[in-house]
Amino acid sequence: MAEPLRIAYSPCPNDTFVFHAWAHGLLPGAAAPEVRFADIDITNGLAERGELDVLKISYGQLPWVLDEYALLPCGGALGRGCGPLVLTREPGADLTGGTVAVPSERSTAYLLFRLWAAGAVPGGFGKIVVLPFHEIMPAVRDGLVDAGLVIHEARFTYQRYGLHSLADMGEAWEAATGLPIPLGAIVARRSLGADRLRELAATIRASVEAAWADPAASRAYVLEHAQEMDPAVADQHIGLYVNAFTADLGEEGYAAVETLLTRAAAEGLVPAVDPGALRG
Repeated sequence: MAEPLRIAYSPCPNDTFVFHAWAHGLLPGAAAPEVRFADIDITNGLAERGELDVLKISYGQLPWVLDEYALLPCGGALGRGCGPLVLTREPGADLTGGTVAVPSERSTAYLLFRLWAAGAVPGGFGKIVVLPFHEIMPAVRDGLVDAGLVIHEARFTYQRYGLHSLADMGEAWEAATGLPIPLGAIVARRSLGADRLRELAATIRASVEAAWADPAASRAYVLEHAQEMDPAVADQHIGLYVNAFTADLGEEGYAAVETLLTRAAAEGLVPAVDPGALRG
């Protein structure tokens, strides 16, 4: 009997919603995978070290792993109105020479932030520090850093910390490109072979469609792993990050990914990527 595929994704509601049916063996003909939960900075590292078979990673990490992993056309996170935010204690703060906390320097959020800052903070920052996601808003609130780059459910909760949104990276990206925001990618080991990769994409797409067909089925799984997140916030999270691009990147989705990586490479933030490598 073949070993189960080893997959890692985050405990965030969008991932548990998307992968619930597959992870629980509810798809006819598709064996349940061996699941590991890990935040995106961990899965980025797993991919760079060539560990596991299928992973949810940042699009910002993709240029470093495309030799070993193929981008799958479904299961990830792209969208509109769902970009990272730059938060400060005071509205309209000047970040020139300031310290900014970010969740990772290999994240899509970081690439979007750096592309925005090239025009918005021409004087440059004093320092970029990497902090775990859950520590960023408290650090801004407590004055340990001048600003913080936040993702996911922080869009809905930052006001609780008395913070202000200085800039929305998604709004800046969409204004500049007209394209959706590429956030999280699903990649699979190329050594599985082309046929297996196609089967995997079909399985993940079926898992997405099963989640939409019966949202209540995944409810307990989502809330179990949502780290005490308010159920209403979990629902907002799913509504924002699980959309048509989750079922299929399509031409617009691929264009968004290519544009992000091309612009980031031009700024020296990532290695240059052959667009053909994104589709094969």
